[in-house]
Amino acid sequence: MDKTILTASDVWTNLSEEVQSLISKQTFATWFEPIRAVGLDEKSLTLEVPSKFYYEWIDRHYREVLLSKLKTATGKDLKVRYSVVVGEEADNGESVKEPKMFTDQRRDASQYYDNGSRLNRRYTFDSFVEGSNNQLAKAASVSVADSPGQTSFNPLVIYGGVGLGKTHLLQAIGNKVLQRSPTPRVHYTTSEKFTIDFISAIQNNNSSSFSERHRNVESLLVDDIQFFQKKEQTQEQFFHTFNDLYQRGKQVVLTTDRHPSELYGLKDRLLSRFQSGLIVDIQAPNLETRIAILQKKAEEDKLEIPYEITELIATNIRGNIREMEGALIKLLAYSSLSHSDITMPLAKRALRETLGRSGTKTVSIDDVIQSVSEAMDVPEKKLIGRGRKMEVAGARQVAMYLSREIVGTSLENIGMHFGGRDHSTVIHACRAVKEKMKEKSDLRRRVDGIRSQLEF
Repeated sequence: MDKTILTASDVWTNLSEEVQSLISKQTFATWFEPIRAVGLDEKSLTLEVPSKFYYEWIDRHYREVLLSKLKTATGKDLKVRYSVVVGEEADNGESVKEPKMFTDQRRDASQYYDNGSRLNRRYTFDSFVEGSNNQLAKAASVSVADSPGQTSFNPLVIYGGVGLGKTHLLQAIGNKVLQRSPTPRVHYTTSEKFTIDFISAIQNNNSSSFSERHRNVESLLVDDIQFFQKKEQTQEQFFHTFNDLYQRGKQVVLTTDRHPSELYGLKDRLLSRFQSGLIVDIQAPNLETRIAILQKKAEEDKLEIPYEITELIATNIRGNIREMEGALIKLLAYSSLSHSDITMPLAKRALRETLGRSGTKTVSIDDVIQSVSEAMDVPEKKLIGRGRKMEVAGARQVAMYLSREIVGTSLENIGMHFGGRDHSTVIHACRAVKEKMKEKSDLRRRVDGIRSQLEF
């Protein structure tokens, strides 16, 4: 039978589907949908991207994922080449398009990754922004990095929500150990990769090699141990790995998304090992720390971002540093692709598309009352009081309407905030404002202005 001949488009379709399953819809739409596959040969897949900025960002963040998934899709160790179409001026003065070619090896990979330890060299203590939310976690991490296996912080377990900096600290420990002395063997892995490698070792009758790779180290760094839950054989293997390293005075550092005592589905003896050292948490950063993180990110990438825009992003994204940096990256993508400066309207658009319609920040009924009071020059006490003057009653109805539209809470809850009024009063207010906005354009503009201020 004739073998099916794969085209570049076929390979990219399979590859992009694999990538899409690993990342958010917004990230995929921003960075991968504009890509076209334009060439395939025995050595490489060529992808056309809109700009060099695109190539550099994808190569930095998704190089290993793309190469791994490309091998899965084709069964071959292919390279990824990028074709960036840029404008050049011809002899006759007309603009022509000329492709600039880059490969995944054009950039020195060692600039970012240590292939032996699997560490990203960009994750250092110097690039980690310290705040009240993470001071203890950072101090413990620095102590472990200075004297791996020699402190009472063994194991060190760092826990906290998604995108708060656990992986950064974990890899910063490894990078600091390697910086002090390149000879100590440091190995970074995730619980998912540990599991996959363990299964592969069983299938290939190569368990001894697997054990040696994870035990013949000075420091073992394991990310996201919550994924060991309910994987009994993997837990058993990790238990013996942990014991061997601990008994020989080697350092173990772990991260998880919750306190170890809340990791159900883990064996008691494994939990006991996790709790025998130091457990520290990372909490969500405050506003000042979030702004500092964004400014640090911009400084690292040699970008000039106006302060008011970093403040806008930091104000509206509160609980996830990774999401906050993603919004910044999306803003840079918009700026690069449209060849325009970074402005406040552009930043608001990026935030709106990143976070969705539900407003780029958490808005309370009290926030609505305050904004309506300022915009319509009616004291807050009168808004929630019993006054029936036309200007007061109209402003109160607007506040009820916006509370329902933006906050989305119950009619009863809104009524309680406005002097204990019942739900029928709130319904009447919402209907009245809708009707008046259809008839009076000045009211509609005023209400839209208050909404815009609240949502951004």
